[in-house]
Formats: sequence, structure tokens, C-alpha cells
Amino acid sequence: MDTQRKLMTSNDSNIGRHTSALLSLIYMGAGQIANGQWVKGLFLILVETLVIIPNIPLLLRTLKGLVTLGEVPMQDHSLFMIIYGIIAAFATVFIILIYLLNIRDAYENGYSVERKPKEKGLKATFRHTRESGFPYLILAPGLACILFFTVLPMVFNIILAFTNYDLYHSPPKHILQWVGFKNFVEFLSTSSWSITFKNVLIWTVVWAVLSTLTMYFLGLIMAVILNNPRIKFRKTFRTILILPYAIPGFISILIWKGLLNTNFGIVNKILAGTFGIQPIPWFESVFWTRFACVLVNLWLGFPYSMMLITGILQGLPNDIYEAATVDGASSFQKFRFITVPLVLFAVAPLLIMSFAHNFNNFNIIYLLNDGNPPVFGQQGKAGGSDILISWVYKLTFEALKFNFAAAMSIIIFLLIVGFSIYNYTRTRSFREEDMLR
Repeated sequence: MDTQRKLMTSNDSNIGRHTSALLSLIYMGAGQIANGQWVKGLFLILVETLVIIPNIPLLLRTLKGLVTLGEVPMQDHSLFMIIYGIIAAFATVFIILIYLLNIRDAYENGYSVERKPKEKGLKATFRHTRESGFPYLILAPGLACILFFTVLPMVFNIILAFTNYDLYHSPPKHILQWVGFKNFVEFLSTSSWSITFKNVLIWTVVWAVLSTLTMYFLGLIMAVILNNPRIKFRKTFRTILILPYAIPGFISILIWKGLLNTNFGIVNKILAGTFGIQPIPWFESVFWTRFACVLVNLWLGFPYSMMLITGILQGLPNDIYEAATVDGASSFQKFRFITVPLVLFAVAPLLIMSFAHNFNNFNIIYLLNDGNPPVFGQQGKAGGSDILISWVYKLTFEALKFNFAAAMSIIIFLLIVGFSIYNYTRTRSFREEDMLR
């Protein structure tokens, strides 16, 4: 009898929760009212009746605009229709999510009401919200900001990459058209554009590698030297060497732009007066401009690497070095086989991040020489020192090839993400291997 009674109770519970879920599927809040949650049920009914249903035609019309991008020139603005369409898509996903949560809530409460008849009503709802929903309520404002200030622009940029938006197809005079992967195909297959892309990409990779490695090795050398207790006034030297990092980069780059001026810069005057070297065309030659970019980036970035590695060195155990000294290891051998591997193990993820940063280091490239000097035959106003991100800027604001700029942004994103994930997952620090075993 007891087994039969438990089975009947279980069947009644299943019927209750499934019925509640079905009612909430038919109309939001109906299942909650069936469970005795009148306040929550009436609130959900009002939301669907007064907010969701009246705005369904607007959502459908806005989503249609995202598909068509407009129909009447000078009346329909394709860019605004894309933005409104993205917002409508977000709103649609949010409504669907609310609807699914409403069904889930009715299902779970139908089960809990059958088991604990007294645990229902507004008080139980508030208690459940406080216990399980409080973290989501706290995170909601931040997630909303991320959605509208980060995700929405990213989606907008991705959409532009598949349209014909450029100087000759600008709304509202023209209606944008979907072109699929035409921008990517033309960008990567047309001889003049593909050659320009290849040249800029190669220099971007070389620039990122050189910038990252020079910063790391100079910072490592300076940190090792200043970590030697036999060096006097170490704190003073560290303070002096960290000054380039303390000065805003914007100001330092503009100062270096004046110092490296071919005709009036102090660098060329010192080289000519002291060593008899002819004026170096820092900003007129592609090679010297690229060399200047790496030099200025090294000046700005090595203090950070030096201070970071200094902290790592001071945390290394002295037992390892003492054992190496007993074994007869020289200072260079201890540096090569102990210091470098241990420091690299700690900073490997940061080096990957530094590479990604330098890959998109717009400030130095553009502020130092505007990505110039010009190179004959390169498309999209690409200069000899332009990297991909500065070329995207020129494609957008100088060449007005918005579709190509958006496509290039996607390519940059895929390159950076692919490189970072591949290299980070191959580092020993990611696999958490013990370096001291």
C-alpha cells in the first residue's frame, strides 16, 4: 500500500509539473498561476500582453530590414537598419530566453508545490530569487554594457564585411547590398590588393616578433644586471630606467618624431657631429622607418619587461644557484640553463599577450610617421611602415573602403586568436608542469 501510495503521489507530481509547463508554454504566467504564484503569474501575463505581443510587428519589421537593408534610397538608411536589426535580434533572443525560463520556472515550481504545498507564493519566490538568482541580478548591468558596447559593434563590423559599403555605395543615397564573401575573395585574390596584403602582413608579423623579443631580452639583461648585489645604487638605476614607461606613450612618440627628424633632429646632428655619419633618412626610407619604429617601441616597452622580470628573479630559490655553483657552473651557464628557462616559464603567457598587443600596436606606427613612407603600387593608401591595424584605419578614413576594412578586421581577429590559442596551449605554464622536478 505504501509503495502504491508513493507511486500515485509521484504520478500526481509529474502531471502537476508538466501541466504547469504546458500552461506557461501556451501563455506566460499561466503555469505560475496554476501553481498558486499569483503575483509572479500576473506580472508575466502583463509582460507578454503589454510588452511582447504589441511589439512583435515592430520586431518583425526591424528584422526584415536587417535582411533587406532597405528598399527606398534616401528614405531607408541601411546603416541604421543594420543597427536596429541587431538590437531587434538581441531583443528576440532575450524574449525567447525569458519564455524558456518561464516554462522552466513553472515546471520546477509545479514539482515543488506538490512536494511542499506551503512553499509557494510571493515569499517563496523572493527567497528563491535571493538564493539562486542574486548573482545573475548583480551581473546583469555589466553583461548589458558588454552586450551593447562590445558585442553590438563587433556584430556590426562583421555584417559590414559582407556588404558593398564603400565611397560609391554610401547610404542614404544608396541601399547597401549583401555581397557574401566577395570582399574577402577580391581582397585576397586580386593581384594588386593581394600583393599589398601580403607585404603588410609580412611586415606586421616581423614587427610584432621583433618588438616582443627586443623588449623581452633587453628587459631580461637589465633585470639580471641590476639584480646583482654587487651593483651599487641599484634602486637609483631602476628608477631612472623606468622613467620611459612612466611618461605617457603618446608624448614620448611625438618627442621621438622630432628627435628623428632627418633635417633638424638631434639624433642626426649627434651622429654627424660625433661620428661623421651622413643624415639618416629616418622617415623617408622604408627600412629606416621600420627600424625607428622598433627602436621607439623598445624605448617605451623594455622598462615594463625589466620590472616584471626583476620580480620573478627575486622570487627564484637560491638553492638552485648554490647547487650549480657547487657543480662548477659558470655565471653564463647559470644564466643560460637556470635563469632563462625559469623566467621564460613564468612570462611565456605574457609574451603571447605582448605579441598580440604589438600586432595591433597602432599608436607607434601611426603617430611616428603615419605609416609612411608611401610605396608605389600598394593599394588602400598602405605605406611602407603600415601594419594591418593602421592599414585598416587608412582603408576606413582615407580610402573609404569600409567593406574591405571590416573584412580586414575579421582577418586580424582570426589571426590573433588562432596564434594566441595555439601558442598559449603549447606553453609549459599552461600544462602546469613543474619546472623544478
